[in-house]
Amino acid sequence: MTPPTGPNPADLAATWPVGAVAAAWSTSVGSVTTLGDINREFKLASVTKPLVAHAILIAIEEGTLSLNQPAGPPGSTIELLLGHASGLGPRTQDPVVEPGTRRIYSNAGFDVLGAELERAAGMTIANYLREAVCEPLGMNDTWLNGSPAFAAVSTVSDLTRFCREWLQPTLLHPTTADRALSPLLPNLEGVLPGFGRQIPNPWGLGFELRGTKSPHWIAPSSPPSVAGHFGAAGTFIWIDRQSNRFAVCLTDTDFGPWAAAAWPPFNEAILAT
Repeated sequence: MTPPTGPNPADLAATWPVGAVAAAWSTSVGSVTTLGDINREFKLASVTKPLVAHAILIAIEEGTLSLNQPAGPPGSTIELLLGHASGLGPRTQDPVVEPGTRRIYSNAGFDVLGAELERAAGMTIANYLREAVCEPLGMNDTWLNGSPAFAAVSTVSDLTRFCREWLQPTLLHPTTADRALSPLLPNLEGVLPGFGRQIPNPWGLGFELRGTKSPHWIAPSSPPSVAGHFGAAGTFIWIDRQSNRFAVCLTDTDFGPWAAAAWPPFNEAILAT
């Protein structure tokens, strides 16, 4: 058997201008490689959103919410909020375009989602996330303290459990998981924070989709169906159900030009393992 060629992901990470990094990724034969302290808690920033989206989708299956129920500005729905197509701006709950016409990455939209779930479920979004997602998956070091858009803390160990769940769902019906990881209004244009305008800019429900975006933070050779999310805290996750693979990477250093340059080759090296 010929050993893999090319850079080692751990060697690449050692060159990053960060104080600490922890990561885990699966190989083509299904084993998992780890880097750093996988039980250290890191701020997730926007990697919070896929966790919250998972809770919202469970609430939908339970009948607490529905994808097509009105939420946010007039004409918007729970589904459009999950897919950043509600018409809300990035930070305020004032619409800037008609729902369904442009992809606008919106923290405000996830704050609306959290409020909708709290009203319908009669409990805080933090408690719902813990009871519906974290406890069943054994994510004992994951918690939300603040905005459902960006205020979660977790570990590589916990997020490994989360990614594995999305590769083989047990908490959601497979059709719900399929819908969440499929493009919602796939031809919408929009700006991917940190990487500029993308035409098109596909998203699922709470997950960004690789599509054909360029530039991008996922490996250039990844298939368009790869789903994931990155955060301003210097964090990311991605899952590839086509190859049954995933990666988690958490750092203590904010996203910036260093990450935009470092993550694509790091993820490419993971694919070569």
